[in-house]
Amino acid sequence: MSDIENQIFVPPSFIALYSDARGRLRERTALVRERYELCEDLAGHLVGQAQTLYQLQVPSEFEVLRRIYAGLCAADASVSVAEATWIVTRLAELLEWPCPELTAQAPSC
Repeated sequence: MSDIENQIFVPPSFIALYSDARGRLRERTALVRERYELCEDLAGHLVGQAQTLYQLQVPSEFEVLRRIYAGLCAADASVSVAEATWIVTRLAELLEWPCPELTAQAPSC
């Protein structure tokens, strides 16, 4: 499917993960779109898990997001640190929770 026929909108915040300083993509458009779909689906999937953690185990929204971020940054995770940051930021947006500063929270990444 060509880029013109594809109707998936990849937001600028995600495109920035794959762009150089001049705003040019460093990867093929199809790959960026594929990675976006994966990350968006993962963020949506994590909504229920985050809500369950918050209600049953973890005392704060910040801590829930921090733990999910740490899991996404694990060596065996299928996403990059930049993608993990985007996923957790999107997750916070979906949950309508404030998003913590994640880059400073990444010593385990």
